Amino acid sequence: MPELSGREVALLRATAANRVELTGNAEPDVRVDALPFCDPVTARALVHAGLIQPVVPVEPGQWAAACLTEAGAVALGSGLIAA
Repeated sequence: MPELSGREVALLRATAANRVELTGNAEPDVRVDALPFCDPVTARALVHAGLIQPVVPVEPGQWAAACLTEAGAVALGSGLIAA
């Protein structure tokens, strides 16, 4: 697995702290603390990589809380952080 950037780690930590929501779109929108995440490309990459997902099935355009997947928890706990 490639190293995670500081921004990716921050989003994974926010997800673990139940502060992240995402939409069910093919290219999901992501909010942290009810505000749009500053880097949608990074957020979408984490979703497509299977590191974060909605806690419940969600329709396109609808919002749901996000959670770490098992792979996301491993990545967060592995310390693969870029210098």
